[in-house]
Amino acid sequence: MIIVGVRFKNAGRIYYFDPCGMEIPQDTAVIVETIRGAGYGIVALSNREANVSSLQQPIRKVLRVATPADEAQEEANRKREDDARETCHEKIKEHGLDMHLVDVELAFDLSKIIFYFTADGRVDFRELVKDLAATFRMRIELRQIGVRDEAKALSGIGICGRGICCATFLDEFQPVSIKMAKDQGLSLNPAKISGLCGRLMCCLKYEESTYNELNKNMPGVGDLVRTPDGDGEVINVNILRQTAKVAVKKKPNEDPTTAAYTAEQITILERRPQCDRGCKCGSCKGHHKA
Repeated sequence: MIIVGVRFKNAGRIYYFDPCGMEIPQDTAVIVETIRGAGYGIVALSNREANVSSLQQPIRKVLRVATPADEAQEEANRKREDDARETCHEKIKEHGLDMHLVDVELAFDLSKIIFYFTADGRVDFRELVKDLAATFRMRIELRQIGVRDEAKALSGIGICGRGICCATFLDEFQPVSIKMAKDQGLSLNPAKISGLCGRLMCCLKYEESTYNELNKNMPGVGDLVRTPDGDGEVINVNILRQTAKVAVKKKPNEDPTTAAYTAEQITILERRPQCDRGCKCGSCKGHHKA
């Protein structure tokens, strides 16, 4: 089946539609059939063959390439969203609700308006919905979102100096864990590995597979290993260089000597438990969880 991929927001998820025989180039504005009615989007993927069973969503139709009238309506809708945002802010204050309005989305055909908000807990916004419905005279929906979705909607500059990934090109969030930071030898200071949302940075996921491959044959800090100069304990590991610094004790009464060895020069004799705080200190000796 021939499909096109359409985005409704910048860096939003791509949805697939049947172009109905039309050849639609990338970056073309189109009006498509959605579950909410007609929707305005931009073609992110031009015509291509696809296996329908692998798309995991109903394949609806592209109604038409956007006309100048459609473009004008979309621009007017964006202005209405700005007005609706101000109105909703005022209504939230009037009702004394502990919630933060993040974004407003108006359906292309003006059938529905969605208000996205964050809150620390559950919010009883029934009276607010009634008030908004009386003001806008259309279907009202309030959706509570998480802090990562809030950062994506508001955008910003990351510690790398570039626009945050979720607001520029990531179409969906991937799970990120503290283990990824440990495996990459990064500082576990939350201020250094957290994004604007306060959660672990999405970019920790990018090199996970590379570090997993590089870590396969490398010892951890504290492991007992055999080197060309004798047996010793690993005191530092450089994953990217594939080297480990080992303290080798050649004689019982002598101070150990340290030297760097490549992964090929090292044989792991015993793996020591790693500190559950992620320090890889090697001195835990099993006092913390492995």
